[in-house]
Amino acid sequence: MAPASPTSRFARVAPYVFILLWSSSFVTARVGLRVISPLLFVGVRLVIAALILGVAALRSPGSREALRGRWWHLAIAGALVNGITLSAFHVGMVTESVGVMALMQSLSPMLVALAAIPLLGERLRASQWVGLVLGTLGVLLVVAPRALAGPAGWQAIALGLIGVVGLAGGTIYFRRYCGGVPLLPATAVQIGAGALLTAGLALAFERMQATWTVGAITAVAWNVLAVSIGAMALYYYMLSHGTAGRAAANFYLVPGTVALVAWAAFGEHLSPSALLGFALASAGVALVARVRTAG
Repeated sequence: MAPASPTSRFARVAPYVFILLWSSSFVTARVGLRVISPLLFVGVRLVIAALILGVAALRSPGSREALRGRWWHLAIAGALVNGITLSAFHVGMVTESVGVMALMQSLSPMLVALAAIPLLGERLRASQWVGLVLGTLGVLLVVAPRALAGPAGWQAIALGLIGVVGLAGGTIYFRRYCGGVPLLPATAVQIGAGALLTAGLALAFERMQATWTVGAITAVAWNVLAVSIGAMALYYYMLSHGTAGRAAANFYLVPGTVALVAWAAFGEHLSPSALLGFALASAGVALVARVRTAG
């Protein structure tokens, strides 16, 4: 048997690296959000990442030609995934635990599976419908008590749902309209679009404030380099080399990872019903994603 090529080895490892990097964004963001307002945190992160990627893309041969006629599709996908999703989740994390917000984000693969029916002509099998029911029950077990606890709870849940729609919409849009663009210029345009949208939201709706402690600067730097550049490049790589569902399915492993790290780092505890909800939601999304990845 011939040895695996470097490309195939990278394709196998990429999802696991993505999960670790994306999970780290929730935990490090919690550190930054203690002293930086949420939209400012996201905006600074995306602006710096966009500048780094933009300079690199300009120095890369063929970037401008590759973007001709495609940049606005990339901008729409980037505004959804980086602008809407990140802004909504970071504002929600101000009042809600990172574990719960990560669980909300794990609904994205289920929305992608549902959206694929009318948009990509795919059908759900029986096991996928079972997964949708399990995932919905799991999320309800976790978020319903939070939503009933008061305005802060349901507002955070509503923001989480907005973020999920943005992530699922951007994933489907990218897969349908943005294939074939080289990774570097594609990521640069998408991060840049997210930065512009987030900056506009911050200027319009947020009373921006920041105390630039060592922890805050470290959190921003990590989210720029490891998440906005590293994790997002991996996500777009997986989207370009597989199905939308296959890439989105990686999010179902994020909540458990985030909850474990948040428990160790911040002492965030989950009730038995919440733990059951995490298990059901993860099992449900796994069932939904499993059939999509087979095709």
